[in-house]
Formats: sequence, C-alpha cells, structure tokens
Amino acid sequence: MADHDRPHVLMMSEITVDGKLTLKRGASSKILMKHMAPETEILLHQTRAECDAIMVGANTIRIDNSFLTVRLVEGKSPLRVIPNSRADIPPDANVLGSDARTVVAVSEAAPAERVARLRERGVDVVVAGASQVDLPELMRILKRDYGVSRMMIEGGPTLNWSMLNHRLVDEVRLIHLPFIVGGADTPSLVGGMHIETEKEMIRLSLKRYFMCGSNLVTEWNVLYGDACGGA
Repeated sequence: MADHDRPHVLMMSEITVDGKLTLKRGASSKILMKHMAPETEILLHQTRAECDAIMVGANTIRIDNSFLTVRLVEGKSPLRVIPNSRADIPPDANVLGSDARTVVAVSEAAPAERVARLRERGVDVVVAGASQVDLPELMRILKRDYGVSRMMIEGGPTLNWSMLNHRLVDEVRLIHLPFIVGGADTPSLVGGMHIETEKEMIRLSLKRYFMCGSNLVTEWNVLYGDACGGA
C-alpha cells in the first residue's frame, strides 16, 4: 500500500523496563499507567488531540474499557476506531458512548444482529475483510471516507503486531516506566507470531529521546524494506 493511501500511524505505549504492558495477563494497563508522571499523562492526551483517529483492539476494550478521549488538555477527541471482526464488543463499552465518534470495523462474517445493535448505538460500522478485519483495507477506508491523515494506536500486543506485520506503523513512541514486573506470559509490546531469523526483525531508527517528568520517552522511526538494508 502506498503511504498516501493510508494515514500516518504512530504507535504509542507505556512499557516497563522488561518490555511489559501490564502486571500480568488479563490485567488492565491502567494499573501501570497510574504510575506515569503527570507530565507524561498530559503528553498522552496532547498526542490524542494532535491525531485525527485513535485505534485500539477489541480485547483492550474488554480489559481496560477506555474512553479514548482528550481530557487533560484542550482539543478535540479523535475518531475512535475499534477493529472487531465478530462485532462482539461489550454493549457497555465506554467507546460506544456519545462523547466522541466511533468506528467499529467488522468482517463480512460478523452476525447481522450484532452489527445492527452497534448501529442503533450511533456507531459507524464499516466492513473490511471476509473472516477477519483486513487492516490495510481499513486504513484505506479511514483515509478515503473519514479524512484520517494521522492516527495513533494504543494497542495491545496483538494489534501492535498485526499493524507492524502489515507495515502500517510509521513511528513508535514509548513511555518508559521504571519497573520490572516479570512473568513469562505477561503481555509485552508486540505479540503475534515469533520470527525465525534476524532478517525478519522489524528495524527502528532512534529519532528523539527526552525526559517527561520522571519518565524517559523515546521516539523511533520504523524502517521497512530498502530503508533497513533489505531486512
């Protein structure tokens, strides 16, 4: 997909020293986010205000039940985008509220009655993909039909891996938390399938780093294809 056919995508996440997103599997990331510096919380909301859309996976919604709105700074809340192949997002999810516009992306296999219930809530439902949400197609729809030029993802490991695997992430911004939580099955920044060789590694280039309150923040460009020597 040509870059001009899709939004510019920033992946943003808090992360422990050992690369974890939560205390343990099934735990909300909000537990660790409570330990971010106040300045870093403001940075997160500033970033949301600078973006046209924000995307998280349906499992993150089930666990965190986030609002995904701009609250700590002045600015408009971005379009909320939730890939949810089966349209089985919880009916009490905060992202289904009227405080910001929401798009739920489903597959053709999503049951019609679930899709109808979402539309009754005032949610935009877009179909992209046969049995699973086709993320590249969803990116095209967001750019073409919703005018999304810049999008951030605050995803869990599955969405992060899927977006990177499809070469849909341009930048990564990490908020480093000074903790080690351990746990062999504790969710890390990127999940998905493991790689077989170093040639499959997704390479990054450090763009900037700075202290935000008591948190180190690093910013990276994601390198694909020729930009990383063909790796």
